[in-house]
Amino acid sequence: MRLDKWLKVSRLIKRRTVANEACDSGRISANGRPVKASYEVKPGDTLEMKFGEKLIRVEVLSVAEIVGKDGADAMYRQL
Repeated sequence: MRLDKWLKVSRLIKRRTVANEACDSGRISANGRPVKASYEVKPGDTLEMKFGEKLIRVEVLSVAEIVGKDGADAMYRQL
C-alpha cells in the first residue's frame, strides 16, 4: 500500500492530500531515509514523521485497505 494512503487509513494524518504534501516536503522518512508518497509500506517498516518540533516514530504492524476507527491503532506501534 502507498505510504500516503497508509497514513490516512491508520489515522496518523487526517487527509491523504496532507499526507502526500508531508511526503513531498521531506518530513516523512522510512527506515532512516526520506521517502515519497508512492513508497510501498510493509509490516516491519519504521516511519519517522516531523511536524515542527514534534517527532513521531512508529513501527508498521499491518497493512489493510479498510480499517475501522477502533482498528486503526492496531496498524502501528509507537516507538
